[in-house]
Amino acid sequence: MKLSNYYIPTLKEAPKDADTLSAKLMIRAGLIRKLASGLYEWLPLGLKVLKKVENIVREEMDRAGACEVWLPVVQPKELWEESSRWTYYGKELLRFADRKEAEFCLAPTAEEVMTDLVRKDTSSYKQLPFCLYQFGTKFRDEIRPRFGVMRAREFYMKDAYSFAATDEDASEWYKKMYDAYQRIFTRCGFEFKAVEADTGAIGGNFSHEFMVLAETGEDAIANCPACGYAANTEKAEIQAPADITINEADLKPMEKRATPKAYTVEDVAKMLNVPTEKLIKLLVFTADGKPVVALVRGDHELNEFKFKALLKCAELEKASEEVYTQVTGSFVGFAGAQGLKEKNPNITIYADNYVKNIVNGVSGGNEKDVHMINVTPRRDITVDVYADLKMASAGDKCAKCGAPFTFTRGIEAGHVFKLGTKYSAAMNATFLDEKQAAKPMIMGCYGIGISRVVAAAIEQSHDDNGIIWPAPLAPFDVALVAIDYDSNPDVKKHADEICAALEAKGITVLLDDRDERPGIKFKDMDLIGLPHRLVVSSRTVADGQCEYKSRKEKEAVRWNLSEAVEKLVALANK
Repeated sequence: MKLSNYYIPTLKEAPKDADTLSAKLMIRAGLIRKLASGLYEWLPLGLKVLKKVENIVREEMDRAGACEVWLPVVQPKELWEESSRWTYYGKELLRFADRKEAEFCLAPTAEEVMTDLVRKDTSSYKQLPFCLYQFGTKFRDEIRPRFGVMRAREFYMKDAYSFAATDEDASEWYKKMYDAYQRIFTRCGFEFKAVEADTGAIGGNFSHEFMVLAETGEDAIANCPACGYAANTEKAEIQAPADITINEADLKPMEKRATPKAYTVEDVAKMLNVPTEKLIKLLVFTADGKPVVALVRGDHELNEFKFKALLKCAELEKASEEVYTQVTGSFVGFAGAQGLKEKNPNITIYADNYVKNIVNGVSGGNEKDVHMINVTPRRDITVDVYADLKMASAGDKCAKCGAPFTFTRGIEAGHVFKLGTKYSAAMNATFLDEKQAAKPMIMGCYGIGISRVVAAAIEQSHDDNGIIWPAPLAPFDVALVAIDYDSNPDVKKHADEICAALEAKGITVLLDDRDERPGIKFKDMDLIGLPHRLVVSSRTVADGQCEYKSRKEKEAVRWNLSEAVEKLVALANK
């Protein structure tokens, strides 16, 4: 393919609103253009990469035994009401009415539609298990679209759903998809890790995220080097600290201290000259409308995913200031849990395990601009439940083996869920078992963000000059740069011959035949990031040679023109 005939509008600078490295490079390299907030146009070079990811995924899904379907992007309200998600999904669900005032939404996912499809034609255990998948456009009306195509409102993904009659068959499909994802991300050329994860809005009882490791990743991953356990920090299970022995003689009486305008943990700690781990933060939430209180150490962050799972509630929200004051009898930021249970016996107080070992700590004083010192939870606070409620952080230990966690960062590119019967039970997707009893199908859900994978590849592999594509995803295998293509017949002859010979052997080539300065050509090719670059110029041709450089290497080497094709084929087929 001659570059002069190809649409690759490269830019020297990225737009100011491009907020991640991948977004900047995708725009500069001519892969995408922004249409509106969270909406992107995919240009020819970007689309080639997108389709390469899609083809890898399709091959591995077919290999695993799944069958491809094609579902509408417009979905009727009635299906979402059956699953109770029409309201629960929130404002991310883009709803609209047609000319007949019938209500629909743009698909953010496909649980409802796929369940409806299967329940129409599946009635017996003899038809199960099976798995269906599709590639399609999804739309989620993100309140703050960001990170380019990684958190866009419109995106392209593969979603698959398995249906089984038994837990054993459901688990077998989960493993098939887990293994397929391992193969997919290996074939994409990624360094990645599968980690335990929260199920989020999709629901279900078990899930793994496939994280492409990158320093710029939006998610933190807790890894246990001893037993191999890994989870994102929203899910990571932390070993509870051993209870310390408290010596009564060391306990001091509680005292009030004035803390005017000290609204943050850091302000209070500085004013009272105590470390932040001595502070006890009080947080008020509503769980399915019922107020609950959570306590965490001042230097820790409450993990709302763990808290929600512990409470087994459908919705967990931070309480309004009015509810906060009603529950605590104090001002926001100055409430303390000492005596709270006695004043409000109907409230349930939960505390993170680390709170239990605080001695002579600091809590809100239940008066404006006042904090209480020498608060010891085991003596002064009636806690209903101690549990693992904190976000995993440095110093925490693995709950499975007790070894300290290490932390890396990653980008979620795929997610597999054990859904159970959440959707099949709600939508009456049943089958008749051997005894002719009706039972809900047991489901699994398996998604890969195809457009997100493209951005993740760039976040993981790049340098100061541009993209460094892993070979399986590169839009072309070889960048053939012809200097003096139009002015030197020998350059044109050798460049055309090499290009034709490579393409005859299945190697894709982007031939830069433009009448541009060498520096511009080299910069563009580094920016685009093809794995191999071959330069043919008046200078090299005169010596019967060409110049080769791997995109990953800094130095170029000279090859004889006669062996260039053979060497490139060998490198490209590695």
